[in-house]
Amino acid sequence: MSVDMKTSDFAYELPKELIAQDPLSDRSSSRLLHLDRKTGICTHGVFRDILKYLHAGDTLVVNDTRVIPARLYGHKPDTGAAVEVLLLKRKEKDVWETLVRPGKKMKPGARVSFGEGLLAGEVLDMVEEGNRLIRFTYEGIFEEILDRLGEMPLPPYITHKLEDKERYQTVYAKHDGSAAAPTAGLHFTEELLDEVGAMGVNIAHVTLHVGLGTFRPVKVKNVEEHHMHSEYYVVEEDQAELINHTRQAGHRVIAVGTTSCRTLESATDEQGILRAGSGWTDIFIYPGYRFRMTDGLITNFHLPESTLLMLVSALAGREHILSAYEEAVREQYRFFSFGDAMIIL
Repeated sequence: MSVDMKTSDFAYELPKELIAQDPLSDRSSSRLLHLDRKTGICTHGVFRDILKYLHAGDTLVVNDTRVIPARLYGHKPDTGAAVEVLLLKRKEKDVWETLVRPGKKMKPGARVSFGEGLLAGEVLDMVEEGNRLIRFTYEGIFEEILDRLGEMPLPPYITHKLEDKERYQTVYAKHDGSAAAPTAGLHFTEELLDEVGAMGVNIAHVTLHVGLGTFRPVKVKNVEEHHMHSEYYVVEEDQAELINHTRQAGHRVIAVGTTSCRTLESATDEQGILRAGSGWTDIFIYPGYRFRMTDGLITNFHLPESTLLMLVSALAGREHILSAYEEAVREQYRFFSFGDAMIIL
């Protein structure tokens, strides 16, 4: 898939005040922009209107990963210096790949203490991009200690403090492991999902643990030179069967979020069959990509020049997407993680 495409082709102007800082009190009351991927025509409504775009027999594919409170604040026992540690990937039971700030003095052998000694860590090694492997020691259950000491790792463009940790989780979040939420799913309530099911629309679950690489800017001029981060995914046998059956019956597979889309496209073979299993994916989807399984996408509004904006442009066309974003800015939509939604069909 070779295309001469520049990162700057995915730039757009966004006034700062349109970056949503807080979640709405009612998840499903966010706005919804429907983009017709064939014509580029946009229509506006609220998220609950999603029902009118779905048909019996369709399958919505959601990512049931759960965000862990991955940001820890501690200090070096020898000097008392403050240290911030962000958990990125679990490598073994108590060994994590982390991002450490300030990193300069956190060389192998350096120690850090959290919560008055409830949790301790030792740097084992430095790995790619300056990340540190840290082994944690503690008494009890790691997840319970993390819940007490950790904070939700909100994206850098959100400056407000999150009052309720659960608002950065989807209502169907199940499997711990993400450093960021699959934010398209934040708009669904239990009641809305019940209404979707009552229409005869299936809901399939996949898991992709979202890493912070999802926010990493594209620093190269040419899109295809970007090195994509890898993330761990799982597709269960029964869910693969449901999704494959949807396609075989002539119905649509609609991904809820770019993470569900990346999972589907990673696990679908060239014959268009979704394979159950697990593994790491570094799939990078940008214009020119031929989708194997995804017919439609529910998604939020993404950062300029980001891999996520490139993915939605691959599905709907770059011109259609940038035109829709211009319209969303004019209409004062709320952008990014706690912002409004778009359905591309």
